This record gives sequence, structure tokens and C-alpha cells, in this order.
Amino acid sequence: MKLIAYPDAEMMMMDLADTLASELKNALLVHGRASLAVPGGTTPGPIFDSLCAVDLDWARVHVMLTDERWVPETSERSNTRLLRQRLLIEKAATAQYVPLYAEAETPEEKLPQLAADLDAQLPVSVMLLGMGADMHTASIFPGADQLDLALNGDDNLVAMRAPGAPEPRITLSAKVLNAAMSRHLVIIGPEKRAALERAQGLSPSEAPVAAILNGTTVHWAER
Repeated sequence: MKLIAYPDAEMMMMDLADTLASELKNALLVHGRASLAVPGGTTPGPIFDSLCAVDLDWARVHVMLTDERWVPETSERSNTRLLRQRLLIEKAATAQYVPLYAEAETPEEKLPQLAADLDAQLPVSVMLLGMGADMHTASIFPGADQLDLALNGDDNLVAMRAPGAPEPRITLSAKVLNAAMSRHLVIIGPEKRAALERAQGLSPSEAPVAAILNGTTVHWAER
């Protein structure tokens, strides 16, 4: 794990957007195509605001989420909705979106279809992850019903239900996260920094983020 500390979040977000753009350009140059996996939530929004304006061949980039809540895109809790509002716009509007949600009562009903679409874009070229204060990453939560499968199984996509999560989730597995060609984790604040340090001394079943720290660049700003 490599840790980069920034004086403030604004500087971190701008620097990280530049880094992701550079890595995507390199992937396009070397492989002719690229894939980008990003989290939902509020933290990465400013990164998306900068990244969407970058001049690169977005039509050859496949964008996906690291995880999604099992809610329709019209829901305010939809991560897809966030991406369409803040990333898949401007120059990035031509990117190919790989969904992690399809209309159905449960994620299990659509899991084979979604997994097949995902598999075609693996391994992920550039990955951005977040982390919760409970040390979850993507939707791999401590105490979740499919935690062992998500951490240790061969499935690329896992349906997940966790204590405190009001709806089912669907998440990339640790197998996919660790296979990414480049992986970044972004966190803000002393609470998240303390959680990161705590995770380094715990097992992945206790602190799922521990499963992906090896080889990850962590970007942290105190405020």
C-alpha cells in the first residue's frame, strides 16, 4: 500500500482526476480500449466533475460502478443516477456504460446477465474505490450475508445484503478488485484515516478493505 496525504480535499480531487485520466490514456494507447470502475456516494463527485471534461477517446472507455444499490435509476440512492449526472456528461458522455442494475425484484434474478456484461470488460484498467468508517469497500461489508463469497469466491459479481443497508446491493468481488491494473482508494478525514490504520491489523472478514490494500494507492486528505 502506498499512502499519499494532501493538505485539503480539493487539491486531492484535482490531482486524482489527473492521475485517473493519465492512466486511462495510457491504457487506450497500450490496449486500444480501457475500463474504469468507480464508487458511488458523495466523496468521488468532485473527481467526476473534473474527469468528465478530460479530452480522451471516451468512446473506447467502458465505465462501471464498483457496486450498486438495488434500486431503480430514478431513486436518489442510485449510484447510476450520480454517474449520469456528474461523470457520463460533457466529453465523457460517449463512454460505454456497463450497468450493475436491471429491473427486477431481486439482484439474483439478473445476476447472470449483469455478470456476463461485466466479464467482457475485465480486467478493469483503472479502479477507484472508497471506504466506509466500518472498513467496507465497494459493497463488501463486515457481517454481510455473502461476505465469504465476495472475499474468497470465484464469482466476479456478488449480490449482498448487510446489516444497516436498507436495500440489497450488488458488488464487484475482491477477485475483480484485486485484478485491476491500477487501483486507488480515496478517503477524507481523521476517522477514515484511523479506520484505514485499524484495518491493516485485521483480517478481511473483519475489515473487508484489508483484502485490497496490497498494491493500492491510498489518497487521503484531512479535511
